[in-house]
Amino acid sequence: MKADQHRGLLTKNKIDNITSQDILQLDNYLEAISAFEKLTYQSLYVIDYAEMKFEYVSSNPLFLCGHSVAEVMALGYDFYMNNVPENDLHLLNLINESGFDFFEKIPLKEKKLYSITYDFHLLNKGGKTTLINHKLTPLFLNAAGKMWKAVCVVSISSSKTEGNAAIHKHGSDQIWKLDVAKQVWSKQLKPKLSDREIEVLRLYAQGLTINQIADKIFVSPDTIKYYRRKIFENFGVGNIVEALSYAVNNKII
Repeated sequence: MKADQHRGLLTKNKIDNITSQDILQLDNYLEAISAFEKLTYQSLYVIDYAEMKFEYVSSNPLFLCGHSVAEVMALGYDFYMNNVPENDLHLLNLINESGFDFFEKIPLKEKKLYSITYDFHLLNKGGKTTLINHKLTPLFLNAAGKMWKAVCVVSISSSKTEGNAAIHKHGSDQIWKLDVAKQVWSKQLKPKLSDREIEVLRLYAQGLTINQIADKIFVSPDTIKYYRRKIFENFGVGNIVEALSYAVNNKII
């Protein structure tokens, strides 16, 4: 019933024309996706915007909401309608609309350099919600330059709330963040860390304590706390877990 009520949501990029030349791109590409699934703890899936369905769904339970892979594949886009809370579903539609409006303005030769990330809740069969981070990037474009297939990566969100939509350009320090109220993307630059701050963050990622990091780089624990505070300020986060997640998501470390 819920899926019927929301028919038409998340359909901004529905593709109506796939040519024989488009199809030549495919050539066993799902084998590469399957191989990558074996190497990551994250959940992967592939969206086909011509059929508005999932073409590949990994077996990682994070994205399945208690369903089997076959059930999620069969549901297709109805999976979102049935397993995303009402408020988040409307937020996803806004991000979908705004994101594809942004994508359409990118020069054709640059389109595959861009990815989008955002957070929303998934609702499992028991009624419990999980806040996940969702990343999406183009896999194939059709002859008209529209996103035909996209690969998506799902992980546990390090944020406290849904939303947080941002667009990244590979190889660039530029980030575009979505103002939900104004439905406008504003360009920003990735936060810059000093070499020492990056070193401290990488040592935290290895599981070292403040005292261990201080011993390793020959400074006092108070100096490490100073570097940590500067990192938090630069990233706009409140703890080291959030800082590490931000750094990984934004390819800073």
